[in-house]
Amino acid sequence: MNACCTARIARRRTRSARAWCRARAPVRRITRVGLTMTDDVITLAMGSGGRCSAELIDTIFLPVLGNPALNALDDAAELRIEGARLAFTTDAFTVQPLFFPGGDIGSLSICGTCNDLAAKGAVPAAVAAAFIIEEGFPVEELKRIVRSMRESADMAGVHVVAGDTKVVRKGEADGLFIATSGIGSVMPGMRVSASLAREGDDILITGTIADHGIALLNTRERLGFTPEPRSDVGHVGEVVTRIAPLGARIHAMRDPTRGGVAGVLNEIARASGVTMILREDALPLRPEVRACCELLGMDPLYMPNEGKLLVIAEHGATSEILERIRGTRAGRDAAIIGSVGPRRRSGPAPLISLQTAIGARRFLPPPEGEQLPRIC
Repeated sequence: MNACCTARIARRRTRSARAWCRARAPVRRITRVGLTMTDDVITLAMGSGGRCSAELIDTIFLPVLGNPALNALDDAAELRIEGARLAFTTDAFTVQPLFFPGGDIGSLSICGTCNDLAAKGAVPAAVAAAFIIEEGFPVEELKRIVRSMRESADMAGVHVVAGDTKVVRKGEADGLFIATSGIGSVMPGMRVSASLAREGDDILITGTIADHGIALLNTRERLGFTPEPRSDVGHVGEVVTRIAPLGARIHAMRDPTRGGVAGVLNEIARASGVTMILREDALPLRPEVRACCELLGMDPLYMPNEGKLLVIAEHGATSEILERIRGTRAGRDAAIIGSVGPRRRSGPAPLISLQTAIGARRFLPPPEGEQLPRIC
C-alpha cells in the first residue's frame, strides 16, 4: 500500500468512518447488554454468533427441540440412515447489501451451505433453496442472483434439487431472503466435532481472515477504502477432500462466519472443555484488511469470513495437513495460528488468549454484541 493510498484512507477515516462509528455507537451499547431471558423481545445481539446467541439456543431451542444430533451444535448434523453416514445442514441468508465485491447473496447461500457440510467432513450432494421476495424487488436482480447460485453450485458439483418461493407485501421483508438446506455423504475416516479438540492439537486457518466482514463494511457504509477489500466467499470442499486421508488425526473443523475466528474457537473450546492460545504474528491478513481494521478500531479475529476453514488436528500431522491445504487454490495462505492448551479450570477463566507481537497476552472472550449485522 503506497503513501498516496494510505493518505486517502486516512482522509476517509476522518469523515465517513468516524461518522459510521458515531452512528453505530448507540446500537452497540444496547446490544452489548446481553441476554438475560427476562427480555421481552429479540435483539440483534442474539443473532451475532456470540454469547447471546448461545444463551438463546441453550434456553429456548435446545430444551424443547434437543436431541443427540442437534445437541452437538456442529455446522452440520451427522445422520446414519441404512448404514450410510450423511451430513445435513440448514441456513438462512439475509446479507446487506445483496451485492458486494467478491460475491452476492446467491453465491453466499450456496457456498455457505456447502461449506457447512464440508466442515463436517462431507462431500455435498444436493441443496434445496427457499426464497422470500419482497413485492417490488427488481426482476433483473433476481435473475442475476439465481445465475450466481447456479455458477456456485456448478463449482461445488451440486444441484439445487428442491425449492420454494414466497412473495410478501412491500415493507414486510428487506428485498430478498434465501433459506437453504444441504445434504452430503461423510468421507471415510472423517469424524470431526466441536467437542473433540484435545490438548496439544494445533489450530490451522486455511487463508486470510476478516475479508468478508471488511468488504461488506466498506461497501455498506461507503467508506471508500482503496484498494477495495473483496469478500472471500468461496468453497472449502477442495481443501477438505485433500486432507481427508488424514481424517483420523483431524479432530474439529468449523467455518468461522458469524463471530469470526475468536467466536468460533470459543465455541469449540467450550464444547471440548479446553483452552487455546493464538499467536498474533501468525494470523494471515491482507494488507488492505489490516489497514481498515486498524483505522476503524475493529478486531479482525471477530470479523466474519465466508470462504475459510478452521482445522484442529494432532500436532504431529499438521505439517502434512498444512502442505496439503496450501496445495489447493483456496488454501495458499493457510497458516498454523495457535494450539490447544490444557483443560480449562472451573470458574470464569477465559478460554481463548492471544499472544501479541510484543509478547503480552490478551484474552479473547466470546462476542458480546453484533459488530456488523446482516453479514450472511
